[in-house]
Amino acid sequence: MKIGGIGVPELLIILVVVLLIFGPKNLPKLGASLGKTVKNIRKGMNDDDKNDKKIEDDVEVVDEEDADVEDSPVEEVAEDAEEAAETTKTAAKKTTTAARKRTTTTRKSAASKKAADKEDADAE
Repeated sequence: MKIGGIGVPELLIILVVVLLIFGPKNLPKLGASLGKTVKNIRKGMNDDDKNDKKIEDDVEVVDEEDADVEDSPVEEVAEDAEEAAETTKTAAKKTTTAARKRTTTTRKSAASKKAADKEDADAE
């Protein structure tokens, strides 16, 4: 007798390993949790199917010619997204420029500090 390619001896070995890992006191809790999980998964799948059918029933088909729409919400959202993208690009350019200036300033000050240290060493 094979279940999913696993025979009885393999199932017994798995059962013994699980018993050793979790102990005899925790097996009932583990089984109950596993059962609840499977039950909730099945319930969720059935609810999802029911919701899909309900949504399909609620959808109304409208021809574009019959619809009296000046600016659809989708177009407004797309315009807002484009504006946000432009703002983000501008801010990124400013940040990059400021970071480059800081790096250049840091390099110059490090070089001048090294030169001053070298002069002090030569003076001694």
